[in-house]
Amino acid sequence: MELLRPSAFDELSTVFDVSIVMPCLNEAQSLPHCIDNARAALNQIEQRYGLSGEIVIADNGSTDGSQQLALSFGARVVPVLRKGYGAAIIGGFEAAHGRFLVMGDADGSYDFTDSVAMIGKLLDGVDLCMGSRFKGGIASGAMPWKNRYIGNPALTGILNLFFRCGIEDAHCGLRAIRREAFERLKLTGTGMEFASEMVIKSALLKQRISEVPATLSPDLRRRAPHLRPWRDGWRHLRYLFMLSPLWVFAAPAAIALAAAALILVLATLHAFGLTGTIPFGESWIVIGALLATVGYMAGIMAIASHLYGVREGYRLPHRGLIRMRRALSLETCMIVGLGLIGVAVVGMLGVGTLWAHGGFAALASILPVALAGTTGAIGFQTLLGGFLLAVIGGNEAEFLRDTGLTERCSAEASGRYAA
Repeated sequence: MELLRPSAFDELSTVFDVSIVMPCLNEAQSLPHCIDNARAALNQIEQRYGLSGEIVIADNGSTDGSQQLALSFGARVVPVLRKGYGAAIIGGFEAAHGRFLVMGDADGSYDFTDSVAMIGKLLDGVDLCMGSRFKGGIASGAMPWKNRYIGNPALTGILNLFFRCGIEDAHCGLRAIRREAFERLKLTGTGMEFASEMVIKSALLKQRISEVPATLSPDLRRRAPHLRPWRDGWRHLRYLFMLSPLWVFAAPAAIALAAAALILVLATLHAFGLTGTIPFGESWIVIGALLATVGYMAGIMAIASHLYGVREGYRLPHRGLIRMRRALSLETCMIVGLGLIGVAVVGMLGVGTLWAHGGFAALASILPVALAGTTGAIGFQTLLGGFLLAVIGGNEAEFLRDTGLTERCSAEASGRYAA
């Protein structure tokens, strides 16, 4: 397949079906091999599927002549000003002409002919096709042992636990995606966390994800790779948590609220003589009140984080929230919050009356004060949280508006929608 020079791309951009995009930062040593290898992959794609293709080098500020070298080998060079691996891929994808987008490193570690099977998966209806180095084979010296046996399995396992992606190798750098699927993801990661972001957001949007074997070879450069295992591993890990309000906020909220309920309910039953000795003294009542307020706030943060993802378009609204959407509004939060504050005021007045009748002596238990104070704190959290949710929802009083997206999710819940 003959690759067109850059001057011809603007006129004939519609003829390309597949774009192979490589991020590039001073890759002159390995670029010739990678471009020839990508050209071989495009030839196979044309022979097998009848699809045309292009090679795009997303240059991130090379100073070793990589740009001119890529042009001389028939690739198209796209300058990307924002620094970082993810920024280069995003910039290359946005400038690519193909309806099927393939990404792979420009260091010679990946064999782009492995992407031929990926294109076949996309033609079959898959949205994102990942390469699996554990299925395809990892050559000796191609991956550090801590990445192969600790970092990659651990991060992939957490990703599958949090987002139920069901993939074996979440960090393979060779992958293919439909253009419309890429545009829906609205990717923003500039660094190596981009690799996780793509998989996570694809899973959140219920896109079809598949895997094919991919090989990994030692890279061809005579310098240290851009990847820094510990730094980039941490960036991946923190990104997993940032995109998972269920595990960061909702799960701790449920645990805290359950523990608070256990402590405060047993303390209340004991105060009314309805139960015998309990292991919770006065100090535990304070702990219970703390757990209740912290757990409730974590719950609000979980909803806020979820609604933000829905608002940004990379997350589908939870079916439970769809069913409750008419009640999810600023007015509801204000009514409930003010009501709880009113209950707390009445409770405090009752405590004050009890205290006065006792000659202002110390109360026998701090339980009434703790319950009234906790109720008031939760009331204020509800009131202020309502305004926060309204702001996150786009300054709308209804936090989850009845849109085509919610209708789609309702259809999914009843089995009428096929992702």
